[in-house]
Formats: sequence, C-alpha cells, structure tokens
Amino acid sequence: MIFYNVTCNVGRSIADEWIIWMKEEHLPEVMATGMFISHTFCQLLTEAADNEGLNFTIQYKLNTMSHLDQYNLEFGPSLKQKTLDRWGEQVLAFRSVMEEV
Repeated sequence: MIFYNVTCNVGRSIADEWIIWMKEEHLPEVMATGMFISHTFCQLLTEAADNEGLNFTIQYKLNTMSHLDQYNLEFGPSLKQKTLDRWGEQVLAFRSVMEEV
C-alpha cells in the first residue's frame, strides 16, 4: 500500500474557511480523479514552537506508485494551481510518499 501525504500549514485566520473548502471542494475533486482508494484528513495536535499557523495532514491511499505518477502528470498540477490561486501563501504544503511495511 502506498500513502501520499500532504502536510499543510494554514494561517489561523483562514483555517475554518480552508477546512470547509477542503471538505466540500478540494478533497472531492482529488478523489474524483480515480487515482486514490481513500483519504484521511486530520489536524495535527502537536505543534512546533516556531509554528505560526495550524497544521493539517491529508493521507491518500493508493494501490501502486503508477497511480501516483499518473495523478502527478494529469491532475496534480492543475489542482495545486487552484489551491495557490485561492489561498496564496496562506497555505504552505509539504508532500511525502510512504509505503506500508
């Protein structure tokens, strides 16, 4: 099982609105690509001392790396751009890929 993890640092002033947007718009769009089996959307409860915003993580499950490669080629760039256009620098994302052992 492959996990595509996106960790987001979100400005406190927009966090409530961003969560609604994620649940109602962005996550359904990502899942509609057909590349992922499921996802989990969480807020991190531990914070770094120098952290200015709130941290969230989305873990998407995939069967194979080829699904992630296809997502990154066909869908990822436009979805990332929509997020940037909507939120700008108020949302910073870090992405990682993991494999279940």
